[in-house]
Amino acid sequence: MAFQLKSLVLSGFALLFLSLPAFSQTTIIEGVVKDPDGKPLPGAVVKIDRTDIKGSYTVKTDKKGHYGHYGLPMGKFDVSVLVDGQVKDMMKGVATRLGDAQTVNFDLKAAQQAAAAGAPAGEPERGMTKEQKAEFEKANKAREAQIAKNKELNDAYQAGRTALEAKKYDEAIEAFNKATALDDKQVAIWSGLADAYVAAAAEKPAEASALYAKGFDAYKKAIELKPDDAAYYNNYALALAKDKKIDEAKANLDKAAQLDPAGAGKYFYNLGALLVNSAQNEAAGEEFKKAIDADPNYADAQYQYGVYLASKATADASGKIVAAPGTTEALSKYLELKPDGPMAPSAKELIAQLGGTVSTTFRNPNAPKDTPAAPKKKK
Repeated sequence: MAFQLKSLVLSGFALLFLSLPAFSQTTIIEGVVKDPDGKPLPGAVVKIDRTDIKGSYTVKTDKKGHYGHYGLPMGKFDVSVLVDGQVKDMMKGVATRLGDAQTVNFDLKAAQQAAAAGAPAGEPERGMTKEQKAEFEKANKAREAQIAKNKELNDAYQAGRTALEAKKYDEAIEAFNKATALDDKQVAIWSGLADAYVAAAAEKPAEASALYAKGFDAYKKAIELKPDDAAYYNNYALALAKDKKIDEAKANLDKAAQLDPAGAGKYFYNLGALLVNSAQNEAAGEEFKKAIDADPNYADAQYQYGVYLASKATADASGKIVAAPGTTEALSKYLELKPDGPMAPSAKELIAQLGGTVSTTFRNPNAPKDTPAAPKKKK
């Protein structure tokens, strides 16, 4: 008697695709504060006050005069330097941006000169020489251009995400490509572009080869920008498996597991699931075994490995079913971990068909404990 792996597995398969890191909406303001002698000023208080909505943040300069706040929301800010509780310089209307930090440096000597010439705080162009003013205006124009560019960047990225979620893959590809043209150093944009190409490949068999190739290039770019993040290797591996590039997929899954040993079970399980759905059962069995080796308490991997082994059952001369070693153990482990799980009925049925016995001691570990019956009163 033989057992068909695919039909059994598909009855309860759920792919565990890992979600990619969200595109960060936090921004950075940092810079250096120099004292009136032109030296780095340590211990100065830098206040960052948001002006578009209420918000205030305070940091201090380090021994090199450097300061930075690395978790600011997108918005406009007034940035001021305080020494002994007094404001010594200020820059108004600083707009934060995605990607690169917004740099706001302070030179207290220049600030003193501007103040002596009657320039209000935050308007250092007053009291400057003609050349200094021209340079200041040039820097302001460059900053304004960068702000406009980043708004366009964020709009393009968000359009790509919206289209991707709506399964409008051509629109998503167009939007993400626009975003990469604006800034090719954003890992989330490349990741989104890769997802869009791979999803489009599944819908367009005639163009699949070219779409997969572009998707793989985008994944490689994301990994180049974030080589220490296991999620990108995982998702790249799953895309490779869809295109039946199994050896490359395994290599990337192994890399994901090395970077994130705690998540290794899920990475191997993900690949096993894809391999089953593409009828590559032997390769799938190997991945499920790797998943439970990485995490013996991964219940779904135990079940799928048990199903894989069940397909290898044979019959002896008398017609008695002989299960492959480890089959009943894997299915029983699933029942131990998930006694009321969705695959529990089929796990019990398989064990029975293989001539094993199902333990009657399995119970939901989250179920309330039985309350002892009250003792009967003696008559």
